[in-house]
Amino acid sequence: MEDDCLNMSPLGLEAQDKLGTVCIFGTGDFGRSLGLRLLQAGYLVVYGSRNPENSSLLPKGAKVLSHKEAAEYSQVIFLAVHREHYDFLSDISNQVEGKVLVDISNNLKKNQYSESNAEYLSKLMPNANVVKGFNTVSAWALQSGNLDGSRQVSVCGNDYKSKRIVMEIAQHLGLIALDYGSLRAANELESYPLQLFPLWRLPLCIATCLTAAFFCYCVIRDVVYAYATEGKDVSFRILISLANQVFPVVSLIMLALCYLPGVIAAFLQLYNGTKYKRFPEWLDKWMLCRKQLGLVALGFAFLHVLYSLIIPVRYYVRHKQNSYLAKQIKNNETIIFQKFYAWRNDSYLSAGILGFGFYLLLGITSLPSVSNAVNWREFRFVQSKLGYVTLLLCTLHTFLYGWDMFCHAHNYRWFLPPTYMFSLIVPCIVLILKVILVIPCVDTAVMRIRQGFERHAEKTPYAKKASIRGTLAL
Repeated sequence: MEDDCLNMSPLGLEAQDKLGTVCIFGTGDFGRSLGLRLLQAGYLVVYGSRNPENSSLLPKGAKVLSHKEAAEYSQVIFLAVHREHYDFLSDISNQVEGKVLVDISNNLKKNQYSESNAEYLSKLMPNANVVKGFNTVSAWALQSGNLDGSRQVSVCGNDYKSKRIVMEIAQHLGLIALDYGSLRAANELESYPLQLFPLWRLPLCIATCLTAAFFCYCVIRDVVYAYATEGKDVSFRILISLANQVFPVVSLIMLALCYLPGVIAAFLQLYNGTKYKRFPEWLDKWMLCRKQLGLVALGFAFLHVLYSLIIPVRYYVRHKQNSYLAKQIKNNETIIFQKFYAWRNDSYLSAGILGFGFYLLLGITSLPSVSNAVNWREFRFVQSKLGYVTLLLCTLHTFLYGWDMFCHAHNYRWFLPPTYMFSLIVPCIVLILKVILVIPCVDTAVMRIRQGFERHAEKTPYAKKASIRGTLAL
């Protein structure tokens, strides 16, 4: 095989202006989608099939031959069949000798086999250059022309030249090719498509548990309490009022949980005196899913905003306002305007609007298309500095909402505190710890450790020898 070209024999004179010929074993959904994209990119495509005469759904312009005949036309062969159907390859071992055999298969479940499909294929066809690739791209992504799907193709293999050929094909298709290393990495690549939201599980679990816990708490504190003490049925409040109590509480707690692991990590580094000691496994997992925690928190904040906007049109609220107004007219009463409550209400709303605005900014910069357009310093400024500002504003919004509610005994129904008070615990802890970390002396110590300083570092052999020479010189 030549170094820098795709050695592909032309199918005819029309192939002179083409990039070359690519062979595909397999005429299923992925094989057809891949062939269509290759034809659109300028390649000639030949399919290898068990029944060439029954392959009528293939893209126009492609040829269909038997496996043995198709293998002779191209130096690159895409194997779009399942591992259980690799048996036919033993009959064409001579035709694929020295050629690039691209394994794009995936399994139905993790650890289905003791070794990856690509490694098994490499042992089955030792004379071919096996490359793992294209298994992380769906047939739909190929059909949609990358407008609606992942554009990243991870490639691994033991032969660098073969990997480069496959990566060039991916680039010609408008995909982003990444070198994932040797064929030993194939197991990881094959496991990736089988993962179901791996980084979303913990955030969704936390959100579900918090939502269920606070919802039950609100039902007991509002609905059950009113029925047990006054005989009133206020169960209609469950759909809007109680939901609008739960959503902001969960949102603020989860936003604080985004920044709590970073604060804990900083204090651990201060305690250990080095950055080279691994964090506990639970902290590593926590820090990896901070982005997902923030996005789920943003979702709950958005629900809180929507529920708050519909409050004025609710029947219960309009009835309550009209009844109160009628009572004032009947008793000939006038409520005096108080600037204190006006300032408090406007401050509460302003803090909430600003906090939600920064919330949206954090969510937008988390999108890959946006985060790829900013440098690391800009991304860190938004996610860290503005993130803490967002947490501060949302916490202030909650404080202004509650104000002096905790001072009145009637708010502690069955000695249960108002729901909003629970949402202030974690954010206040995070903000207090962050204030400690930004103290100049503490901040300097953390920065030195993150730059490589080790407080308890032992002397290296070179340093020990230097110390001995210095002692002898004295």
